[in-house]
Amino acid sequence: MTGLRPIRVTDAGRKDYVAEEGSCLWPLPRPQRRPKLLNRFDRSSPMAGEAEVKYLDGDFRVVRPGAFVRCAVTGAPIPLEELKYWSVDLQEAYSSPEAVLQRHFPDRFKLEGV
Repeated sequence: MTGLRPIRVTDAGRKDYVAEEGSCLWPLPRPQRRPKLLNRFDRSSPMAGEAEVKYLDGDFRVVRPGAFVRCAVTGAPIPLEELKYWSVDLQEAYSSPEAVLQRHFPDRFKLEGV
């Protein structure tokens, strides 16, 4: 069979085959995948520590990446995914509505355990 060139054929099952005109089909070998290895000089994830955040109206912007911010009243860590309460004027985060009341009305509301 001279002068025949290989052609690529794909069947309905999405398997690639190589064939010469007038010959039978056989599967192409799959390319080898190399595992992704981290460089030994790579730093640890920046998401491990405390984040620096700029609080905006209805949103916040992460200035320095991290996993959490601290409540201004209790000092408890607040994961960024759970951050719901903050003050734009004071640029502070709060862990709960009670912590917000404690910060803004300290004479009227006492937070238990603080």
